[in-house]
Amino acid sequence: MEVGKVCNLIMVKKTDFGIYLSENQGDEEKVLLPKKEVPEGINNGDKVEVFIYRDSDDRLIATTSMPKVIPGELGVLEVMDVTRIGAFLDMGLAKEILLPFKEQIRKINVGDKVLVSVYVDKSDRLCATMKINKYLSCESPYKKDDKVRGVIINVNPDMGAYIAVDMKYHGMIPKREIHTNLKSGDEIEARVTSVRDDGKLNLSMNDKAYVQIDADALKIKDIITDKGGVLNFDDKAAPEVIEKEFGISKAAFKRAVGRLLKNEIIEKADGKIKIK
Repeated sequence: MEVGKVCNLIMVKKTDFGIYLSENQGDEEKVLLPKKEVPEGINNGDKVEVFIYRDSDDRLIATTSMPKVIPGELGVLEVMDVTRIGAFLDMGLAKEILLPFKEQIRKINVGDKVLVSVYVDKSDRLCATMKINKYLSCESPYKKDDKVRGVIINVNPDMGAYIAVDMKYHGMIPKREIHTNLKSGDEIEARVTSVRDDGKLNLSMNDKAYVQIDADALKIKDIITDKGGVLNFDDKAAPEVIEKEFGISKAAFKRAVGRLLKNEIIEKADGKIKIK
């Protein structure tokens, strides 16, 4: 019986505060399953599936609740508290898991959702880490233009967003491809724009240009319509103005406006765009 393991154990003893479990009848090593978690009708010799961890008094204990993440896997956990020794995350058990400061890759706050892996530290306690690169592979099955799902590991304002594709593979959305607010822990859908020589995936949240134009054009038309049919700037506006209003780049905006003009859905006049 090891910390961080899911085990099928048998009941060997009943007490007023729970039952003791062991791998085999007669084994000296036993672990307590608290009374509130004891399945109804269980008897000596019956098996029960449990997860092994340490309680707040550092005692080995069993639980029938399964954690959101087990050692060696990745998962998104919510920050419940931040203290002088690190942050405590909700992993679905009675006891929260510690994310030590040395295992954090950025400043985090209560309520944040962070992508972590879980490990057993030198003191035989469960801990979390945001340093998950070693758990990700560069040997994905994906190729250019494949659609993928992933979770944001971290966002570097100068580089872009680092992604755990399928919770298994290295991916990145370059800064130039980000036109919306992305946060660590967000789940996203993306398109593979290229596979790098090292196997890592370059991603975009936009579709191919010729497909994306129609989607952008529809978005622009709907937003202008909601504004009473008039937009108080045109495609000469500053990139940050366009991005704030539509969540797309200036280049994408110009392409979509061109499509709307060609289809005679809009017109430009006096630095404004109007629905015809």
